[in-house]
Amino acid sequence: MTGGHWTLDDIPWDKFDPGKADPELVKIVKAASMVEYNGADYATYLCNVFPDDAEFQAAADAWALEEIQHGEALARWAKLADDSFNFDESFGRFRDGYKIAVDSESSIRGSRSGELVARCIVEVGTSSYYASIGATTQEPVLREVCRRIAADELRHYRLFYTFLRRYLERENIGKWKRLAVALGRIGESEDDELAYAFYAANENPATPYDRKTYGRAYMKRAMACYREPQVRRAVAMIFKAAGLNPQGRTADLAARAAFGFIRWRGRKLAAA
Repeated sequence: MTGGHWTLDDIPWDKFDPGKADPELVKIVKAASMVEYNGADYATYLCNVFPDDAEFQAAADAWALEEIQHGEALARWAKLADDSFNFDESFGRFRDGYKIAVDSESSIRGSRSGELVARCIVEVGTSSYYASIGATTQEPVLREVCRRIAADELRHYRLFYTFLRRYLERENIGKWKRLAVALGRIGESEDDELAYAFYAANENPATPYDRKTYGRAYMKRAMACYREPQVRRAVAMIFKAAGLNPQGRTADLAARAAFGFIRWRGRKLAAA
């Protein structure tokens, strides 16, 4: 086992149906495989931010192993869908072109609680994303891979939320600060990481990288996957991480607005 409660052997790879593998989904699955596989770097960063918390460090290391397994599963599916996909070569390009500051000794979010809020946002985002891909695809193996990954990411959210509650007792950052961190992390979904992953996975190395071009290429395909139930759940869990009522009228309005924005942005990107 690479981590987690399932292995690659649990996936019914022999049921892969090439006729149901959407080429547009293949492109974002390739990119996602590299982001997930890069989990070890984030664990290194988190262990540096929490150097005196052995329990959290152990949890972060176990989490990273599960993220790496997600990358392996997605890469294997992508290879079935496109036998020209060379994961090792593409991942090498991704690592060369995109790096995070793993040696930072303090959180870029301003506090440990802020860091944990950001981790919660990432996990709920990825859970809703893979659940959305699973709901979109007709290919049975990808649907199963996404089901398992989405469940893992939901469990990861709960893990980081448990540590968040613990650290809030010491740092006691307010709801508005937590909300600001959450919104800031959501905004980072359009930074270089996903754009460069899409470029490294799908573009000829001779073609120069352009963040705007490949960020749009990724987001256009990703946003087409989202459905309202996944968005609603994601917004509720974001509210919870921010210390707000996840079931109230404000959360409901935010969910409607978020889904409306995703549909509008998706149409705009598709038209462009």
